[in-house]
Amino acid sequence: MDITIHTTALPHDDPDASVAFYRDVLGFEVRSDVGQGRMRWITVGPVGQPGTSILLAPPAVDPGITEAERRTILEMMAKGTYGWILLATPDLDGTFEKVRATDAEVVQEPTDQPYGVRDCAFRDPAGNLVRIQERR
Repeated sequence: MDITIHTTALPHDDPDASVAFYRDVLGFEVRSDVGQGRMRWITVGPVGQPGTSILLAPPAVDPGITEAERRTILEMMAKGTYGWILLATPDLDGTFEKVRATDAEVVQEPTDQPYGVRDCAFRDPAGNLVRIQERR
């Protein structure tokens, strides 16, 4: 089989703040932005990697989700326990300093983990955990 990861989704509750974080802080390009107001579906991705994207989507809009499930999703987003993504860079310390300089919420400074990776973590404007590990 020849399968790749094309797009993964993360929720947003403020599309403009999410675009600013992924575009201006992480340096991703905006590939599409459809909808209006808070009901926008925004696709971003690393420059030079057109086959890999993140879909920033309004949370809990699936018509099959119950009102109780919708509340749970919004509560988990508010706590920062709903969405997360793992990114990689060859220069973790430099990337960490650039992201920290933007006043992004730091969750963890660069750390050598006991399971063999060196990584750091931030939260995006919607509370999603963004872990960045050093490519070795």
